[in-house]
Amino acid sequence: MHWPLWRVAVAERSMEPALRPGDWLLVWRGAGTRPVRIRPGQLVVARNPQQQDMLLVKRAAWLEDGGWWLDSDNPRAGAVDSARFGVVPVDMIEGRVLGRYFPVRRRRGGGPSYKNERGPVR
Repeated sequence: MHWPLWRVAVAERSMEPALRPGDWLLVWRGAGTRPVRIRPGQLVVARNPQQQDMLLVKRAAWLEDGGWWLDSDNPRAGAVDSARFGVVPVDMIEGRVLGRYFPVRRRRGGGPSYKNERGPVR
């Protein structure tokens, strides 16, 4: 048995601008043995079919025979997604992202800025 809710930290840039490294996500893993309901366009956490101990946060693009096609929002970041490994079996989808809970707000145009006596530092 596992907890139906899960916390996941984003580590890479493949889902920018929607998600950035350091973001924390709340993920619905479902209750019982039923798979989590997923619709195209939703963010999911899945196991990498080529390296099953690695978790990926990707966008579910479409469902086809054999599983889900998962896309990165930022393929130029060297993304590992279905373009590299193909369709991901449904049983390798660990959960659906409910939302980002940290940071609560994000500054437009990038990461945090700090002030010193000369003005903002980015």
